[in-house]
Parts: sequence; structure tokens; C-alpha cells
Amino acid sequence: MTAKYFQVIAHYRAQPESVDAVIQHLHELAAATRNEAANLSYEFFQEVDDPAHIVILERYTDAAGFAAHRDQEHFQRIGLGQIIPRLDSRTVDTFVSAEP
Repeated sequence: MTAKYFQVIAHYRAQPESVDAVIQHLHELAAATRNEAANLSYEFFQEVDDPAHIVILERYTDAAGFAAHRDQEHFQRIGLGQIIPRLDSRTVDTFVSAEP
């Protein structure tokens, strides 16, 4: 099995009073992340019936690229410093895509 890319699916539950701030910071984080060498895509979505539930889909060339993302200054400053403190919960799952 040969991995084509490394997929990250994160579920964030923003604190009710922080939904707008989390979305604003996610726009900034997404823009910076899309410029990382190993990043293939970074998109996020709000649940229609529950805007505090945010799903983030990130795709990297490999697991090392995702690990490098977490060490980036913008992730430390925006993700850890601004977004995560405004969440009630978060889960992060990782997957690999394989050649048929």
C-alpha cells in the first residue's frame, strides 16, 4: 500500500460566544497553512444547524508534513494561541490515502 497523501479531519466545538472569533482566526490560519510546502489543501466548514461545530479538512504530502505544520509559527500563534483556547472540545483524526 503506497500512501498518496495524509488526510487530517478535525472537529472543533467553539464556545458559543467565540464562534465568530474562531472562524476569523481559521481564515488567517488557513491562508498561512496553504503556503506550507507539504500542504496540499486546507478547508473548513461550519455545520448548518450548529455553527459552533466546525470541521477542518487538511491534506499534506505525508505525516511529516503535518508534524511540520504543528511546529510552524503561525500554528503556534493562531492555532494554539487564539483558536484552541476558544474551544469547548476538539478531536483530530488522521488517515492515509492509498493507491488502489
